[in-house]
Amino acid sequence: MKELFDNVSNSCSKLVTKKYSTSFSLAVNMLSPKIRTDIYNIYGFVRFADEIVDTFHEYNKEELMAHFEKDYYIAKAQGISLNPILNSFQQTVNTYNIPDEMVQAFLRSMKADLHKTEYQTKEEYDAYIYGSADVVGLMCLKVFVNGDDAMFNELKDAAMRLGSAFQKVNFLRDLKDDFELLNRSYFPTIDLGKLDPDSKQQIIDEIEEDFNYAFTNGVLKLPVEAKFGVYMAYRYYRRLLKKLNSVPSEKIMDTRIRISDPMKINLLARSYVKYKLNLI
Repeated sequence: MKELFDNVSNSCSKLVTKKYSTSFSLAVNMLSPKIRTDIYNIYGFVRFADEIVDTFHEYNKEELMAHFEKDYYIAKAQGISLNPILNSFQQTVNTYNIPDEMVQAFLRSMKADLHKTEYQTKEEYDAYIYGSADVVGLMCLKVFVNGDDAMFNELKDAAMRLGSAFQKVNFLRDLKDDFELLNRSYFPTIDLGKLDPDSKQQIIDEIEEDFNYAFTNGVLKLPVEAKFGVYMAYRYYRRLLKKLNSVPSEKIMDTRIRISDPMKINLLARSYVKYKLNLI
């Protein structure tokens, strides 16, 4: 009967992914069926932690996060949790030997969002991105390579750079909410209240460097089970960045950038053609 409960737990993580991010869900659906469930399980865990710090303003976030972390470690030790998101995540962690350092780094960055509002040095900024994004890429890579340590070590830098690029695009897209609603400023040395064209271009260039490195050194070298799904996510975020680049710096705080559903379908179709023609 545990198998039935595990299946229900996995379905919950899949539902969380579909409800919270149609774009990420579309990319996951392009992965091999053999690895989709575990990527859903990773997303469910990181999504719930992110919701605690970003959304549940009327509740005691510190207590919620402390309980979430404690319950995860109990689940990992016992191999079960009645919280289906934690139950599914601990399965994936134990199956693929995801190091605890990755989970701890992620939780540190989430807990930083409970009280830290400015990142004034590059070291602080890099540490936050490592925990909030890079290690999520590394967790997914653990699933993609399925125990091949040599391949993991070859691709880990690219996985981190891709995670960084995704996170920085999110920062740029969500400037208004982060700055005005959550009082957060992630980009060091940049005054978001007076974002000028040069500062915006500096951010764009940094993201482009991450994308270029990740594509050449990671996406193109991924196992076939993962390549198309990751490529879809890459294409989606590059398109977001292109749209962000076209918005004047003085208007970026007032513009919510998104990719329309027809454009998503167009991206999928064009990406699939390239994939089938072995152009990626």
